[in-house]
Amino acid sequence: MQITPSGQACGATVSGVDLRQPLSGDLVGAIRAAWLEHHVLAFPDQDLTDDDLERFTLHFGSFGDDPFIAPVPGRKHVIAVERLADETSPLFAENWHSDWSFQARPPAGTCLYGIKIPPVGGDTLFANQHAALDAMPYALRKRVEGRMAIHSAKRAYAPDGFYGEGDKAKRSMDIRPSKDAEATQLHPYIRAHPETGRLGLFSCFGYIIGFEGMDDEEALPLLIELYQYQGQEAFQYRHKWQPGMLLMWDNRSVLHAATGGYDGHHRLLHRTTIAAA
Repeated sequence: MQITPSGQACGATVSGVDLRQPLSGDLVGAIRAAWLEHHVLAFPDQDLTDDDLERFTLHFGSFGDDPFIAPVPGRKHVIAVERLADETSPLFAENWHSDWSFQARPPAGTCLYGIKIPPVGGDTLFANQHAALDAMPYALRKRVEGRMAIHSAKRAYAPDGFYGEGDKAKRSMDIRPSKDAEATQLHPYIRAHPETGRLGLFSCFGYIIGFEGMDDEEALPLLIELYQYQGQEAFQYRHKWQPGMLLMWDNRSVLHAATGGYDGHHRLLHRTTIAAA
């Protein structure tokens, strides 16, 4: 196995491993170590079935719980991230976020496998939140240090949310809005990574709707300022997709966001999540 760092704020490419085969304990350990170091790993030139994708995921933990999006037929833990060539709805997941951070136990990681990849556009952006905390100006850090962030899916998946009842009929993805999205969950905004212990920022405006003990009049402008700070180019890795490429990222240490630029092309990827340990 060879690991080639991206040269950007995070990310690396892994070659010399066939993910169609069961992985040895030593190889899984080496992949996990690289994942924790680089936060985002790309495995090009893989020819995977959903069985292969699920088996790979289970090497790193149990399946996470994926709410509000129906799995693909015949599967419980694989969802399709899809956009048809003639689709005109707003791009899915184009804002910075950490997957399902509104859950009590958000997923440790996400695996995404490219099936139909357009010849142009469709890059995925990642922002290293350890680097963001390390570079955070002292005055801004003091405003959030020790704060508990209030997470919720309501802006996205409530019936009146962005992906709510008025949006779902326009999409190829099988999104299931629900009043369950209105629930809230507290997480420290600055927290130690569960495996490495390294401090970083966790999630951002969108799934974070406020801070405990802070009025909205103060919290919302602060969240917008933080959002702009967390995703700046100095912390970014831009991932360029290829057909047959598997990507895994650490939701505990990076944000991610989709990009467009592939209108007129069909894009299809299959996704699983890795539950928190």
